Amino acid sequence: MAEAARKIKTFVFSKIALEMLFSFEACIRGMRVTVGMVVGQIGAGHSVDEVLADYPYLEREDIMQALRYAA
Repeated sequence: MAEAARKIKTFVFSKIALEMLFSFEACIRGMRVTVGMVVGQIGAGHSVDEVLADYPYLEREDIMQALRYAA
């Protein structure tokens, strides 16, 4: 059951991966940027454009998927 759920989540969130680097935290596209880091920035009141300026190697869709994943 867990294997099937993981496959579904991987398909829906193509830019999010669980990485062992951070104790299996959800990371964006295999980078050292966690979903929690992005969600924390948005939660602190930063706009998507500000997050993109802070992390220029991210794409807008990375941030959108991170927010959907966290929800």
